[in-house]
Formats: sequence, C-alpha cells, structure tokens
Amino acid sequence: MYRMDFKDVRKQATISLWISFGTGLFFFTFFTDEKSVNNLLISFLVSSIYSFVFVFGNFYTNCYLNSKYSWIDDTRTRIILGIVATIFVNIILVLFCNYLNFIVLQKNSPDHFFTGQMGFVNWVIINIALLVSAIIHAKGFMEEWKKSSRKEVVEQKLIAKSANAQFESLKNQLDPHFLFNSLNVLSALIDENPNQAQRFTASMSKIYRYVLEQKDKELVTVEEEIEFAKTYCNLLKTRFEDSVSFDFNVNETALKSYVVPLSLQLLLENCIKHNFATSSKPLHIKIYSENGFLFIENNLQQREQVKESAGIGLSNIVQRYSLLTKQNVFIEKSDDFFKVKIPMLTKKITAMTTQPTKESISYQRAAKRVDELKGFYSNLISYCLVIPFLLFINLYTSPKHLWFYWPMLGWGFGLSIHALKTFGIGKNWEEKQIQKILDRENSKK
Repeated sequence: MYRMDFKDVRKQATISLWISFGTGLFFFTFFTDEKSVNNLLISFLVSSIYSFVFVFGNFYTNCYLNSKYSWIDDTRTRIILGIVATIFVNIILVLFCNYLNFIVLQKNSPDHFFTGQMGFVNWVIINIALLVSAIIHAKGFMEEWKKSSRKEVVEQKLIAKSANAQFESLKNQLDPHFLFNSLNVLSALIDENPNQAQRFTASMSKIYRYVLEQKDKELVTVEEEIEFAKTYCNLLKTRFEDSVSFDFNVNETALKSYVVPLSLQLLLENCIKHNFATSSKPLHIKIYSENGFLFIENNLQQREQVKESAGIGLSNIVQRYSLLTKQNVFIEKSDDFFKVKIPMLTKKITAMTTQPTKESISYQRAAKRVDELKGFYSNLISYCLVIPFLLFINLYTSPKHLWFYWPMLGWGFGLSIHALKTFGIGKNWEEKQIQKILDRENSKK
C-alpha cells in the first residue's frame, strides 16, 4: 500500500508554486486591464488559492485511496472509488475557491453564485478540474503498474537465473558420474576378463564422446538417445554376456520426440546397479514407447545388500524434467518388476519456456490489462480535452445554437461502452463463458 512522506508533500508544494506563478502571470498578462504591482500580487494570490487547494486536495484524496485500495490488487474498486471521489472532491474544491475569489475577494453578490456568468464559470472550472484530476489519476495508475511490471520482470529474471543455474548444476553431475561408474565396470572387467576390458575401453571412449557432446544440451531426440543406449547396452553385454538382455520397441513417430540427454543411460545403469544378473536368472530390460512416454522396465531381482547410492541417477532425471515441463516422471514398482516412464516432449524449446510458470502467466495478464486500461484512459483524457474545447468554440461563435451536445453525447456513449468493456459486465461475462467452456472440456476427459 501507498505511504505518504515529506518528500511527496514538498513535491506537491513545488508543483503548486510553479502552477501559481505560471497561471498568475498568464491571467495578469492577458486578462488584467490595469497593469500594476497590486493587481499582479492579487493575480498571484488568486492563482495560489486555486493551485494549492486543487493540488493538495487531489493529492490527499489520492493518498487516502491508495492507502486503502491498491491499484494492482484492487484495480476495479480503486478506479470506481477514484472516479466518485474525484467528482465529489473537485466540485467541493471548485465551489470553495470560486466563493473565495468571486464573493470574498471580488465582493460580488452571493445571490447569483450558481446562476448567470458565475454559474457558467463554476461549470467550466469544474470540468477543467476533473480533466486535470483524471490525468493525475491516470499518471498514478501508470506509475504503479510500471513499478509492478518492473518488479515482475526482476522476479522472472531471478526465477530464470535460478532455474538455469540449477539445470546447469544437474547437467554437470553427468560427466563425473558416468566416468566414475564406467571406471568401476572397467576395474571389474580387468580382473574378470582382460580382453573384454580392452574392448570395453575402446567402446567407452566412443560413448564418452557422446556424453561430452550431449550433456550440455537441454533436450535430444529419442532417436539419438536410443542409438546411444544401444551402444551402451552393447558395452554392458561385453561385461555381463547372457546375464542381461535388452529389448527395444520404440515406434517411428516417437523417435522424433525429445527427451533429456543421457536419461536412458542413467536408467539402464540404475537397473544394473540395483539388480543382480546371472546366467540362470538373467536381467531382462525393455525399452518401449507408449502414450507419449518412454518406458524402461526390468524384472525385479533386487540385490540384498546394495552400497548406499549417491542419488544422482533417477533423481537427476526427475529434477531435470521438473525444470523443463509440468509432465511428471512416473515410477512404478511391484514384486515382479520395476518401471520408469519419462515423458517424450513434442517440441524442442528452452527450459525456461517449455511450460509457462504461474508468474509468467500473471505477468502476461497484467501486461494485457495495462494495455486495456491505457486505451480507456487515453479515450477518457481525449474526451475531457476535446469536449470542453468544442463547448468553448460553440459558445464563442454561436451561443444560440448549441451543437456541442451531439459530439458530447455520441462520444460519451462510446466512452461508456468502453468503460463497461474494460471494468464492467462485459469483461466478467466473457471470462465466465470461457471458464464454463474450459470446465466442460475438462469434464469430458
């Protein structure tokens, strides 16, 4: 909420002084017949009364409304109360200043204060005051929205930087993780079968090149990942021979989709790590596609004693997907099998734009709302500027034929429709209908 301080008061006082000086000099130069120091001082005094009363009257009204209702959180209430308060306060201020000017200072009769020339002057000055106040309200609204937009942009940048940093951290785990586990396999092979260890070393160099090439990418095609997984499976077969079997069944359409890089390698490694495999009880691993997901399934032959895991493999995939999309990674375990299914994404886009966050959606809606309100206020300010000018031209050129009513009423009707569309029934009705359609579509699923 808004808080008024001494700087704001001093700023309003400075504005009032400049307005007093400018308007006083203007009226003294063009509307005062006798040019004297006394009349100049009177002109400045009258201008000061109007400027200080109007500026501080509207200033304190705005401060009070801003302290109760936020332009951002209570936009509609703030605008409606602002319009009502502006009309009421400015009418009171105009009548007060005109009474001091015409009745107290100029010593005119109060009997004709609301009629004749004084009544006309009251009406003109009220319109001018409402115009100035509308501009001040529009300026205050725009400043609040700009502050909110800048804050939203900063928050979005912080979210993006945080997510990207987290994503990079997760990807950087892959390089040493793969190397560490591959060296463990190689170490075991050196003792078991030195010839296989040599072939394993040659294959590992090719695979490690792929790891280095792909680990910095956010997404790779399923086809690339499957080809790499097959090469990695051949490497595993080098060590386990007929103790492990692999079955690939991924349809052609799925090959064009995208997954996070090295996800299959991590999941295959997870199968080997947590299950025992022998010739009599081989480990069967299936990789297949179904309903937009890529499945990695194995028969459950869980090791009785497993060294405490570093938690990099499966958790790494889950976390990387959470930064890329709202689609979840699913894990299913029974007495007979262990299954992981990862979503296949249909569009290769960056981590920060794969799925819009609540913050980005709110920002887009706020930006759209600002455009709507800017359009309405531009229309309102134009109306307040043009109609009084047309009225002046009408009364000055042909006071007996009041033609200014036609543009005033026609434009006023259009302005009312614009106001209803921006703040009133039309907008609510449209949003309710959209929500009904969305609810109906969701209920069919």
